[in-house]
Amino acid sequence: MQAVLAHVERWEPHLQATWLLRPEAALEQAQASHARWQQGQPTGPLDGVPVTIKENIATRGDPLPAGTAAVVLRPAAADAPPAARLKEAGAIVFSKTTMPDYGMLSSGLSSFHALARNPWDLRKTPGGSSAGAGAAAAAGYGPLHLGTDIGGSLRLPAGWCGIFTLKPSLGRIPIDPPYMGRAAGPMTRTVADAALMMQVLAQPDARDSMSLPAQDIAWSSFDVGTDHLHGLRIGLLLDAGCGLAVDHEIKAAVEHAARLFERAGAIVEPMQPFMSQAMLDGMDHLWRMRSLTDLNTLPSAQRAKVLPYIRQWAESAADFSGEHVFRAFSQFHTTRLAAVAACARYDYVISPTAPNMPAPAEDPSPTNDPLRPLEHIGFTVPFNMSEQPAASINCGYSADGLPIGLQIAGQRFDDLGVLRVARAFEQIREPQRHWPEPPGGRNA
Repeated sequence: MQAVLAHVERWEPHLQATWLLRPEAALEQAQASHARWQQGQPTGPLDGVPVTIKENIATRGDPLPAGTAAVVLRPAAADAPPAARLKEAGAIVFSKTTMPDYGMLSSGLSSFHALARNPWDLRKTPGGSSAGAGAAAAAGYGPLHLGTDIGGSLRLPAGWCGIFTLKPSLGRIPIDPPYMGRAAGPMTRTVADAALMMQVLAQPDARDSMSLPAQDIAWSSFDVGTDHLHGLRIGLLLDAGCGLAVDHEIKAAVEHAARLFERAGAIVEPMQPFMSQAMLDGMDHLWRMRSLTDLNTLPSAQRAKVLPYIRQWAESAADFSGEHVFRAFSQFHTTRLAAVAACARYDYVISPTAPNMPAPAEDPSPTNDPLRPLEHIGFTVPFNMSEQPAASINCGYSADGLPIGLQIAGQRFDDLGVLRVARAFEQIREPQRHWPEPPGGRNA
């Protein structure tokens, strides 16, 4: 814990990934854990392990600003399910991590938090909305981090920060409050660490109405070797069918990953896009109306504190008719049906995590256009709606040295299978570059 805190101290002035960083409390917990281990009585598999939690996941006694200055800060009455499971296992939650306003941006831009940056290039965004968590994992703020995802908010920062994440099947990790497509998940440097977190996190909780029933999943058996890939039928999706065109360096890296799978014995087949711009726009428009409804409950002084980009995006829904909103909402189910049908013939589907390299840190979104805000989530969002597990793992680097994410999606409930394929890919991909160091070097 002392080593992690010292490392965070060197990095944090540059990354600004943390909120409610509590070194003294963390060291007290570490000392208590040390005593338990000496007595041979650890509380669980994560006893003493440093962990960060995204700030929109409730921890008892702490407020939930949801990334925005518009929220009135009130202490949470209880730990949300993922936070409770980590604490029960003995993890030391030494900090929350930052996010953008209401989690509706793929960046670290926030009206409440300082601007989070990407440790690979401080001029770039770490992605979002699990912005601080992605930056913290890549920078080495301890091994385990917890984020959330409703359209790509785990996988996009994972891809742009070069780390691993698993967006699990809906309900695999209970969350409170639950919402259509919303999932919590581990953000780590390795598949092994994510599998370790899943052992703790994947337990039913009645507070989540979509929580999956208890299931005995052998999370520790995630490493079954590269022979596991032999004969697997893998779809290769290089065109999302909507949004931004895929950057040529990203396309080349994903195609190279596909060849590595083929060399390991997998059967890789090109896929036709199954998303459409109408699907993406429909989800966008429903979320605009939801956000406008939320903004309309705020006093004018509070509403004015929300990022102008978010306000403009939400307020563009003011003239939507009831029929328009209904048709927009219908696109969620249309997307679900399309994703399930497209994936039915494959064991797994691989694709870019994002079509673009990370945007400048100060930009709220890759397009920097509130009327085209979601053009980068065409590969990630369908698997939220279809409830399928989907991971992001690093598969290469750009000419500028930035990581490139490969998404691996599986059939619904096959979370362990996705971890196994991701672990096999860790073993067949090229050696990874060294993780970034704080400006001035390790001992600065």
